Amino acid sequence: MKKLSSLAGLSLISLATGLAASASAEIFTVESLNNLNQLHDVKLSPDGNTLVYGLKKGTVSKDNHLYRQDIKSGKVQQLTSHQQGEYNVVFSSDGQSLYFLSGRSGSSQIWQLPLTGGEARQITDLALDINGFTLSEDEKTFALTMTVKPGCQTLKCTRDAREADSKKKHNVRTYDQLMVRHWDTWLNEYKEHLFVASKPESGLIKNATDIMPDWQGDIAGIGEVSFHPQGTSLVFSAKQPAKDNAWTTNFDLFELDLAGVSSAADTEVKLTNITADNKAWDAAPVFSPNGRFLAYKAMSTPGYESDKFSIRVRDNVTGQVKDIAKQWDRSVKELKFSDDSRSLFATAQDVGQKSIFAINPEFGDVRNVYNVGSSGDLSIAGDLIVFTRHTLNSPKDVFAINSDGYGFKQLTDINKDKLADIQFGDYEQFSFKGWNNETVHGYWMKPANFEQGKKYPVAYLVHGGPQGSFGNMFHYRWNAQLWAAQGYGVVMVDFHGSTGYGQAFTDSIARDWGGKPLEDLQKGLAYITENQKWLDGDNACALGASYGGYMMNWIAGNWPDRFKCLINHAGLFDMPSFYTSTEELWFPEHDMGGPLWQGSEDYNKFNPAAFVNNWQTPTLVIQGELDYRVPYAQSLGAFTTLQRKGIDSRLVVFPGEDHHIRNPDNLIVWYQEVFNWLARYTGNANADSAARSADKADKSTLAGK
Repeated sequence: MKKLSSLAGLSLISLATGLAASASAEIFTVESLNNLNQLHDVKLSPDGNTLVYGLKKGTVSKDNHLYRQDIKSGKVQQLTSHQQGEYNVVFSSDGQSLYFLSGRSGSSQIWQLPLTGGEARQITDLALDINGFTLSEDEKTFALTMTVKPGCQTLKCTRDAREADSKKKHNVRTYDQLMVRHWDTWLNEYKEHLFVASKPESGLIKNATDIMPDWQGDIAGIGEVSFHPQGTSLVFSAKQPAKDNAWTTNFDLFELDLAGVSSAADTEVKLTNITADNKAWDAAPVFSPNGRFLAYKAMSTPGYESDKFSIRVRDNVTGQVKDIAKQWDRSVKELKFSDDSRSLFATAQDVGQKSIFAINPEFGDVRNVYNVGSSGDLSIAGDLIVFTRHTLNSPKDVFAINSDGYGFKQLTDINKDKLADIQFGDYEQFSFKGWNNETVHGYWMKPANFEQGKKYPVAYLVHGGPQGSFGNMFHYRWNAQLWAAQGYGVVMVDFHGSTGYGQAFTDSIARDWGGKPLEDLQKGLAYITENQKWLDGDNACALGASYGGYMMNWIAGNWPDRFKCLINHAGLFDMPSFYTSTEELWFPEHDMGGPLWQGSEDYNKFNPAAFVNNWQTPTLVIQGELDYRVPYAQSLGAFTTLQRKGIDSRLVVFPGEDHHIRNPDNLIVWYQEVFNWLARYTGNANADSAARSADKADKSTLAGK
């Protein structure tokens, strides 16, 4: 296999560790994907000797339990077996027990399990379900999130309000400001708030204090909460309620002094907005182990959700805030302190990978620790980093590496048996000269049962976002190996606007949705089909979702004679109507140059609906009816146009799905529809046969009955 010299580290997995072809190899199907074991709640004990993780044995399986693994010996022990699963796992400070959420008492409450033996005991008995929690290092104070009715002084008040709502005979929603819906849900008067609760000397926690009681808004999530090591304060991220919430990205960090806060209903809570000066997004606060510093991520451009997340560190003694590694042109995902508080570890997308980096807060120098595949879920213990990783040909597992980048080791192989006979497709990263002769990267993947000398039809996958990436990852909705298993050569290009190649590259798509990206896609397909002769460039179909679906509509009008077929999932069709019906207005306002009435030239310049006279390519249109990001009228508009013009087309609507296909049974149907459409126009006998043999869906379901 060829390897890019700039990605020499990729040799660790050779970018081609697909199993050797054999006569007994099985095809990878969406059923295989749904059946894979899935990791969650990967945690490392404070001493670095013990790994705990949750393991769900299949997407719809009820077999979802916690396991403990000794780091040195690799010995694995199942910890839980209750019919109710466990999640939100937290180690105790001494590493001798685990806290977690479980519904085993009839509602979602906190439990504690000793690792020295014995049964889990219940810690909380609150009137509402706990959505998430974390706790102080001394384990005396819990921070937890619950969905409540703002203004209620007690949890019982919220419970009573819900009961009263259920008895109402009328059904109406009323709003006085945006936003009114999000993703797949119409917003209501109930919000997710942050609470604190003190652990009593004995008995259960039965009361908690809402620290944002009157907020008509939500906390950003329990993962955005950090306790000071001495338990004196906590910091969390949230967007303060305001009339402009639908078109701003101004999340801030709020600090709570825990002194005097109790579970009493009349407790006075005082919050301090410590990032009020920054009108852009602040997130992911984390205290250093010695308590001296608070690190967090911060954007600098208001109203832009794909701006670079830089690192800022506040000295908690002097109050001084410092920008760290200002010249480092990557956007941070996760952020962790080393045990000695002298270093920061971060993950960030980087040239088709999501890599691990070490940052020196004092001098700002950045060092690459690991750069293969998509890494995350960092845990730090001394010099040991434990993390999860997945690649284009391997689902998520747990790995370890020393902080100096040496000692890489795989700790788990949770799908070894399930993938033993599966043949995955070989893949490789490539680069070419795209728009303005600038370097653009992508991946190709060979069919799973590739035969030298044969030519294969092309499935050209276009990612959404648009500030996104089809990088070196194992995707559960757009898994490239599923197309490879059907006998397609898969091509994915990270066009201008993609993430992980520097902020200027990401920014370049704004106000140019149909310009640079289309040129990159055109040049990328021409380059790779010329250089990889096994790809049949004359027999290709393109497909994408969200912005990728937009690009299908844009290709239909601006590159109409290139593809045998197109597949458009939740694609934007008419930009002016999209603006007035989507929910997060900051997104189109940034990328289109302002509100519709101020940026009308941009909304019309790259509007697919304006080029339908050129449409001629057979197109499959797919949509979730509960999609409020790209409302279903966008797909109806595309399908109506296709039908009225007499172009072969098909509309598939999933009434219970949003912007994504989440239901595993629906996902099976989704792939069947996609594979059948591709086979119909590429003449791919392998794909057609495989799709028909796998088609077990009720025909009435496919017809929408």
